[in-house]
Amino acid sequence: MSQYNTPGATHREFHNPIDHLILAVAGRFGEKSKEVERFLKFAVVGFIGAVVDFGTVIVLQATVLPPTNSQGEPITANVAIATTIAFIAAVISNFIWNRFWTYPDSRSRSVRRQLAQFFLISFVGWFGRTLWISVSYHALGALLMPILLPLIHILRPTYLPSYTAEGKLGTLAAQFIGVIVVMFWNFFANRYWTYNDVKQKTTG
Repeated sequence: MSQYNTPGATHREFHNPIDHLILAVAGRFGEKSKEVERFLKFAVVGFIGAVVDFGTVIVLQATVLPPTNSQGEPITANVAIATTIAFIAAVISNFIWNRFWTYPDSRSRSVRRQLAQFFLISFVGWFGRTLWISVSYHALGALLMPILLPLIHILRPTYLPSYTAEGKLGTLAAQFIGVIVVMFWNFFANRYWTYNDVKQKTTG
């Protein structure tokens, strides 16, 4: 895998087992096949980033940054810090995958410039997502826990809900909604700014 900052530079792409499936699906869209291929790859990268994102939040809230204190009072700062750390880890993962897999044909800008643009777009998404999570997680946890409790009791009949568990559930629910909305924002903003030097479609 090499960097390519000049028009004549050579480069290598990431390849993985789902490339053929993505190309097969994208090929059904005719002239838009390349854009569909990029979106599908971006979605896969987003899924990988979501695993990093959610996994980081779960680990942090289970260890050093619980969402509530022992009295069940929400600790909004802990939620914001945990989701921010998770966001940064996901951005790094997403940038690497997008740079070398989704947009390997983007070669007119340096890695440093693209990272700055990618991070700025991601920061806008993070700000909106963090604001949404911070104001909604407590209410979502209180709403969802009674709904999901019968299902939880199927697996754990003696389970007793707690304010901390409610806060964790609300955080994950709010984060899930935020991830979906931000994925579309990130794709279109990056496609038409960070990676606007790539061709609209593959030429013969």
